[in-house]
Amino acid sequence: MEKETLFSQFPPIATEAWKEKIIKDLKGADYDRKLTWKTGEGFTVQPFYREENLTDLPHMETVPGHFPYVRGNREEQNTWLVRQDIQVEDIAVANAKALDIKLKGVDSLGFIFKCDANPDEKDLEALLQNIRLDLMEVNFRTHQPLNMVKMIDSLAKKYNRDLENIKGSVIYDPIGTYTTCGKYIHSFEEDMSQLVEMHQATRHLPNFQYLTIKGHLFNNAGAGTVSELGFMLALGAEYLTFLTGKGLDIDEVAPHIRFHMAVGSDYFMEIAKFRAARYLWAKIVNAYGLNNAKNARMHIHCSNSTWNKTVYDPYVNMLRTTTESMSAILGGVDSLTVLPFNAVYETETDFSERIARNQQLILKGESYFDKIADPAAGSYYIETLTHELIQNAWKLFLEVDENGGYLEALKKGTTQEKVKAEAQKKDLDIAFRRKSILGTNQYPNTNEQIQALPINKMVKIETGIETLKPYRGAEQLEKLRFATDEFARTKHRPVAWMFTYGNLAMQKARSQFAGNFFGCAGYQIVDNNGFSTVDQGIEAARQAKPEIVVICSSDEEYATIAQPIFKALNKESIVVLAGYPTDLVESLEAIGMKYFIHVKSNLLEQLSEFQQLIGIQNNHYQQ
Repeated sequence: MEKETLFSQFPPIATEAWKEKIIKDLKGADYDRKLTWKTGEGFTVQPFYREENLTDLPHMETVPGHFPYVRGNREEQNTWLVRQDIQVEDIAVANAKALDIKLKGVDSLGFIFKCDANPDEKDLEALLQNIRLDLMEVNFRTHQPLNMVKMIDSLAKKYNRDLENIKGSVIYDPIGTYTTCGKYIHSFEEDMSQLVEMHQATRHLPNFQYLTIKGHLFNNAGAGTVSELGFMLALGAEYLTFLTGKGLDIDEVAPHIRFHMAVGSDYFMEIAKFRAARYLWAKIVNAYGLNNAKNARMHIHCSNSTWNKTVYDPYVNMLRTTTESMSAILGGVDSLTVLPFNAVYETETDFSERIARNQQLILKGESYFDKIADPAAGSYYIETLTHELIQNAWKLFLEVDENGGYLEALKKGTTQEKVKAEAQKKDLDIAFRRKSILGTNQYPNTNEQIQALPINKMVKIETGIETLKPYRGAEQLEKLRFATDEFARTKHRPVAWMFTYGNLAMQKARSQFAGNFFGCAGYQIVDNNGFSTVDQGIEAARQAKPEIVVICSSDEEYATIAQPIFKALNKESIVVLAGYPTDLVESLEAIGMKYFIHVKSNLLEQLSEFQQLIGIQNNHYQQ
């Protein structure tokens, strides 16, 4: 007797049948407008995906640990290194901290030297005391990267370490530096020639990367995912062309390149991003005449994007870094640094570093994210996103290549123009709240105040190109709110007072919306339980003397209450209507009412206007 399987009881249903059922349930609503949506990259996302969506995707035939590595560099498991960076001001203190965090689960160390530091081999030996180079990955940021590589090689040989097991990197990317600073460390020729010397110095260290490409700079400047990938890969190809042009073998060059990428909060897109990046890099490296497919593996170090981190409500940054870290890990990065929640506005504390470190350790030790190779494999949605990113990033890469390569595009300004346009769109999405930054443009903690904003430490210098500038999406709203905090320290905190009346559901919905709206500027929100009569509300408003009165009711009731409320209070307070009753706007404007707040309002512009009316000076706001 043939054994009946569970799914044999359920006949297959065609996609069209599912779609017909959905359209029927929509009861006349447009399917595409109601259920499909576009990502920031312009991809159309369907409400559901099926196996047939994967039929023509070329990367679906690959397996983990094999070329082109879309499914990860490892055949089994998903191990990654937990990295924490240490500021080196005192050698002994830095060594003690490294040994301490090593015992707490860190297996990759990043040592960040001060700009004027020039450590010698004795200093480095003291810094790495009781840290075995063949058991712990070590990474360095120093102004003497060539010397550092030579010293690592010397120490490894001195202590007779297995050179194949020496893993780590120096942070050196002269073209990336040119991108953000507008000038090279020394000169183009000297900086690029140093790469050749560094290559010679690491010939015996096959797993130590002397070139760390700053892919994160595009993300932190506000670029979209396609641009981030396309420009980062074009930057990588610029180095491959230079180094192989110097007679170096691609099989020796490629393993010495590491990419430092940022991970943002678009959960599924970010997973797909790392998969697409590996695929495309493998194809690019292979085009240079690769002999050993393993050398096409992309080495990715990842850290959280700073673009979406906030100063107000900073503990939300923990939530952001957790989901972002999940994306990076599921996407198969090789090492990860979790950004401490307070890193964008102050020096990290022991507490914030411990939380950041433990976020990774929990994902590894308790959530078992390290156990399965490419856990995203087979997801119809993520596989489709991976394909879309591969196609679109490759198209951008080819455009850059056909126009002379990354450096040429940078000098012409086409790279900066594209990134700036994408950043401006993101800024508009924040202002119109199409993109939420929790605690900043949505659901602010109105009881929170801060004493200072972080200072922009970037020094302005004359350069031959327009540079890519890292910034945070929340900056303008934070400056606006901070101006309120400064105003309140010497005067009083402005009040947004809710004139609630009529339909209970509508008055509550609109008062909550208005409280959320004005709370983003740091105003004191005074909600009311609803007034029995308009006169009662007018009298209460006169006694309260708030800077802003917000009328909160239904559109139907606005027809009778808006005009008398406005006429009674507009000389004492700024009167605002919550909502946009189309049939009434013209008549309300005719009596002088100017201010309507609704879901299509530009939050930043309107709040800036209210601040000017109140007399709050915001010297930081940029239109």
